[in-house]
Amino acid sequence: MPAPTQEEIRLAPKVLLHDHLDGGLRPATIIELADAVGHPVPSTDAGELGRWFAQAADSGSLERYLETFAHTVAVTQTAEALHRVAAECALDLAADGVVYAEVRFAPEQHLEHDLTLPEVVEAVLAGFADGTAQAAMAGTPIRVGTLLTAMRHAARSMEIAELAVRYRDKGVVGFDIAGAEAGYPPTRHLDAFEYLQRENFHFTIHAGEAFGLPSIWQAIQWCGADRLGHGVRIVDDIDAASGRLGRLAAYVRDKRIPLELCPSSNVQTGAVPSIAEHPIGLLRDLRFRVTVNTDNRLMSRTSMTREMTLLVDAFGYGWAELQWFTVNAMKSAFIPFDERLALINESIKPAYAKLLG
Repeated sequence: MPAPTQEEIRLAPKVLLHDHLDGGLRPATIIELADAVGHPVPSTDAGELGRWFAQAADSGSLERYLETFAHTVAVTQTAEALHRVAAECALDLAADGVVYAEVRFAPEQHLEHDLTLPEVVEAVLAGFADGTAQAAMAGTPIRVGTLLTAMRHAARSMEIAELAVRYRDKGVVGFDIAGAEAGYPPTRHLDAFEYLQRENFHFTIHAGEAFGLPSIWQAIQWCGADRLGHGVRIVDDIDAASGRLGRLAAYVRDKRIPLELCPSSNVQTGAVPSIAEHPIGLLRDLRFRVTVNTDNRLMSRTSMTREMTLLVDAFGYGWAELQWFTVNAMKSAFIPFDERLALINESIKPAYAKLLG
């Protein structure tokens, strides 16, 4: 069977679990918003600015990668700006064939112009609602769930966890912590995770990206994470030659803990040397709960279509593998089981059945 083409992949239904709102702004939008608030940007040409973000992020360092967010955060300090970028995010993902997405952002980073935390959340949720409505009218329906992120170097995780639970029936489906891993273990936020568990609420933790197995172990065994944000370093507990799993890797696989892998981003931050050498191939062969994600579409100049196309080119995957990744992601979403099942059976599987012929 011929390999799926990029355009065919774009039209296929896709599911995205790990995407940062402030990492997916349109360059033209950044320029307009920056002009409105007087924030200097590296270029006022959209094409050049897009290239600048990708080059600045392509350093092999997670810390340098994270510095590029200074610009996107600076221009999203008003309710109007947050509403706009959320609506555009939903439209951009829908145009890329994404039928379900969980998009995360850190409310605590958008308070410089006197917004309150609830006002930040409500602006983003309203933007997603408008964007999904416009996408449905355009014939590209999408559902967007929101994750609230706390910054692991700060001390507001309990406050953000409580905020997430407060908006759980209004579009917020989960909680996350993000930021540089080294020196900021997830156990610093144990009170927030224990609170979320008492509230029967879902959460993922950035772990095993720039830091190794201890980060993954703490996220799962101390904090109780439902999913691992990246988790790529679980490969350090696997003998690639024999496929033998260490105790932690075996636990992650046996418990079907989803890995939110982000191939292009993992290369950019130095977590892996190249797409062809990405552990996603090994992890897929060993039947881990692997999902494919974008992380930051602006910084990686990527999309779900591009990420899947890169995997097709690197590993020779066909429609069966792409469906497997997509169903894995939908199974791992933070919405109710019956709603996940409906999307799998009514949207994803019928579309891939036609592609598989």
